[in-house]
Amino acid sequence: MIDIRVVSDLADIQAARGIRYEVFVIEQQVPLVLEVDARDALPDTIQVLMTIEGKPAGTGRLLPDHDHPGVVHVGRLAVLERYRGQQLGARLLAELEAEAIRQLTPDPSAGLISELSAQEYALDFYRKAGYETIGRERYLDAGIWHHDMRKTLIAPVQ
Repeated sequence: MIDIRVVSDLADIQAARGIRYEVFVIEQQVPLVLEVDARDALPDTIQVLMTIEGKPAGTGRLLPDHDHPGVVHVGRLAVLERYRGQQLGARLLAELEAEAIRQLTPDPSAGLISELSAQEYALDFYRKAGYETIGRERYLDAGIWHHDMRKTLIAPVQ
């Protein structure tokens, strides 16, 4: 059974951190000091945890953009290697977007935009989910090439 839930207790926080550590620090060799940041502890950060048969499998987080109301940032999306290739990342992303709509829509009439920083190898994954590249600039983040992307989750009322 697959369960995706908002992180709500210490056990979920530790499970999400364990997934991120395995994927980003171990697999992708992102320095721990770059992977861990204070945004996880902010009161309006939303993290989700995916479990399969009760075992941690994936995670991701949402950050509201306080400088741009109506914009949220998807980040730290990770699925453990043994669970990849089963469309679980797409399910995780869809749940993050649903949580953004439920919890982070400041003014429904203004709409809601999801933005993210995609690793180059994952661009097609995000395109299939409806994201579009913003500009043509690529940049290094933690030694990995990235592109900014965005998707309209709720169109503004005209």
